[in-house]
Amino acid sequence: MAGYPRAELLVSPQWLADHLNNADLKVIDARGAGRYTGGHIPGAANLPVARLDDPTSPIRSALLPAERFGTLLGNAGVSNQDRVVVYDDGPGLMAARLFWAMHYYGHEQLAILDGGLTRWAEEGRPLATDSPSIQPQRYTARAQLDRGATKEEVSQRLGKEGTLLLDVRSLDEYTGAMVQAARGGHIPGARFLEWSTALADGASPALKSAEQLQKLLTAVGATPDKEIVTYCQGGVRAAHTYYVLRLLGYDRVRNYTGSWGDWGNDPALPVEQGEK
Repeated sequence: MAGYPRAELLVSPQWLADHLNNADLKVIDARGAGRYTGGHIPGAANLPVARLDDPTSPIRSALLPAERFGTLLGNAGVSNQDRVVVYDDGPGLMAARLFWAMHYYGHEQLAILDGGLTRWAEEGRPLATDSPSIQPQRYTARAQLDRGATKEEVSQRLGKEGTLLLDVRSLDEYTGAMVQAARGGHIPGARFLEWSTALADGASPALKSAEQLQKLLTAVGATPDKEIVTYCQGGVRAAHTYYVLRLLGYDRVRNYTGSWGDWGNDPALPVEQGEK
């Protein structure tokens, strides 16, 4: 993991194998239950990211409130003191969504498995199909409001120096050629950087080097002196870019979890279309 300023946020399969039996380490599989039962890292608890969404919120991708989120984590066997490694099949979208949710609620000892289960299996490491016995824990979630953003907060930042909105959807979504809300396009002034450009070429879905990632970000003006607000359609792809920025040492990063599904459906808010 050399080269990443916050290298502790990313662990290799070898590191995880070496520490798998540590008492204070919890491994969380962020995939759906069906994929989990088909094979998972031994000892990993299953926490599908769909369970993070608040079904009572008008914003589809809104997180559970703190108390319910804490119960969810505690029932997965996680305490506030644990170091947690999360993973999915490899591209990192589901793992990053869980990473951001936990980070938003104040968990600091947190990392993603590089390459996910795909790389773990490619290296010949064992898979389990049984569900481990989970000892529920007490977990207290404390929202870190500067790690998320609301529609109102994004609106207040439009056109202001020191803030950069980063649209990480596909180019067609950004330009408005593909419409996935009442209106197509992007938030005025947002720069475009598709989330998947962070992934290295090849069969194993690992991240690019720190140098390569920094070049991509710098090219769109996403420099560490700015507050970066990421968004997509529903906060999942935006969570991946949020994670990449944190890995690179960016301290002022927010995920607009409502994203375009929230903004694009509000006729009172401005929209831009086309390439910038």
